[in-house]
Amino acid sequence: MVVDIGSLASTATSVGFGGITGFLIGYAIKKVVKVILVIVGLVFVAFVFLEYQKLITVNWNKIQTSTIAAFGNATSDQLLARSGIPGTDHIASSMSSFGIPLTGSLTAGLILGFIRG
Repeated sequence: MVVDIGSLASTATSVGFGGITGFLIGYAIKKVVKVILVIVGLVFVAFVFLEYQKLITVNWNKIQTSTIAAFGNATSDQLLARSGIPGTDHIASSMSSFGIPLTGSLTAGLILGFIRG
């Protein structure tokens, strides 16, 4: 059995590059999400405190309705509006143009980076 060193090195390079890039992207995404959630939480606490001090009046029913409408649109309208399995054509084309080793290692690195972040 003859192993082509050139193709093996090319595959190893794409796996290594994809894994490192995916890890960095996942790590950065988790950090950004944490910062956004802290800011949203602080704004919510500020509204509750200011309402408790009777400095402002917050219409919680309107906030609840707006939030439900926003999350409802993001989940049901965008994800379920497509027929069949969403995004399969895009995934197949990206895997064929980038290669399975690169996309697989990128995905694994993204998950590990998100977990570690």
